[in-house]
Amino acid sequence: MDLLNSLGSDSAQPGPQTPECSRKGCRNTADWQVLWNNPKIHDSARRKVWLACEEHRAWLENFLAQRLFWRSTEPLTSADEDSGTVAPDDERRIDP
Repeated sequence: MDLLNSLGSDSAQPGPQTPECSRKGCRNTADWQVLWNNPKIHDSARRKVWLACEEHRAWLENFLAQRLFWRSTEPLTSADEDSGTVAPDDERRIDP
């Protein structure tokens, strides 16, 4: 069995059609990119992305800022969505 070939697009789960907020339980459309990194394990130039709706933007920023991970918050534009360059880091949802 060829493990690498078995991980092709057939096994991929489709994502939502519109970007959703990363806050656990929230399915609102994301309006913001909350950029962060963990300086203990990430290169200083690396930025990970959580998506945020207007309601949860401040909560996610505060969660990251308390851990000294927050770097910046930028609007999520339709150009970002169309290019596919912005996506949440994974399908995990951030707990309260």
